[in-house]
This record gives sequence, structure tokens and C-alpha cells, in this order.
Amino acid sequence: MPHPHDPACPCCRPFDAAQRRGASRRGFLTLATVGAGAALLAPAWTRPAAAAGNAEALLLTCMDYRLTWATAMYMDQRGLRNQYDHLVLAGASLGVVMDPHPDWTSGFWEHFAVAEKLHRIRRVILMDHRDCGAYATFLGQDFAKDPALETKIHTENLQKLGQQVRDKYPKHSVELLLMALDGTVEPIPLAG
Repeated sequence: MPHPHDPACPCCRPFDAAQRRGASRRGFLTLATVGAGAALLAPAWTRPAAAAGNAEALLLTCMDYRLTWATAMYMDQRGLRNQYDHLVLAGASLGVVMDPHPDWTSGFWEHFAVAEKLHRIRRVILMDHRDCGAYATFLGQDFAKDPALETKIHTENLQKLGQQVRDKYPKHSVELLLMALDGTVEPIPLAG
């Protein structure tokens, strides 16, 4: 196809690093336009969240930035995208059950009550994670150096909070989970 104008014009000249690959501004714009059109025709990445209604669950996790993506992917894999309320506290279960932070405890229960009232949650997922800096900070020990002890201390706190949820909200199902830094999740049994 003949070029409709002078090939030396700015729209046809190669640019920056693309110059080595022979790409031009026109080629880039063509590719960008095709990509944008394809994106408009593709299904949405996420469905819109409902403004009101039911949520399947309430999820409590730690604030650790290293696991934000892994947590979202885990919940997506379980079919819970846009189906849960998410509470975040340093240490997750530890942040709720430890004595030095009673405000965190009351804050958790207040948020829990709001989630139940607004979204009628019926499932509670409590998820701690390995190599938790809050555990090391609040308890003064790096439990990640001893995986068996780390599992034991997380299990104790998860079970303690899990039992409190069962006592206050006996109709709610409760799951206890421990996530590794690679995103794998192991279930922790409920006490009793």
C-alpha cells in the first residue's frame, strides 16, 4: 500500500528504544488503537460490587503488604471476589485477642457487627500469616525462625478468636487459616 504522505514526517519516524526494532509512531498508535478496541470488547476484569446486599463472608487479615495480592488471589480462587468484607489489623487474630490493645478488640467487634448488619455475613474467615512482623513486635520473638513454634502460636490465637466468634455468633461458620509468604494457605482446626 503506498504511503499517503512523506515518510520523513514525524508520525512515521522511529522513536526512542523502538527505533532499533523499526517501530514508528504511526505503528505504535495503530497498535494502541487496536489494543484499546480489544479491551473495550473484552469482558470486564471484575464485576461491579453491589452497593448493598449480602456478602458471603468477613475476612480478617494482617496489614502486611507482602500478602495483599496473594490474599486477593486466594479469595478469588475460592469464588469470593466481591463477596466478602475485609478487615485488616496488624497481626490479624493477635491484633484482636491480645490484651495491650483493647481498642483494636472493640474496633474489630464493632466492624464485625456493621458487616453483619449491612451485608448479613454468615461466614468468618480468620487468616494469619507466617513471618508476621506484628507477632515479633508485640510478642518480642521472631517465631519465623522456628516453624513449629510459629504454627503453634498462630494456632492458639486463631483458635482463641475463632471460639470468641462462635460464642458471640453461633450461627456463623468460622474458618481459621495460616498463609505462607508464597501464598499457600493451610487450614487450622477449630478448637473443641
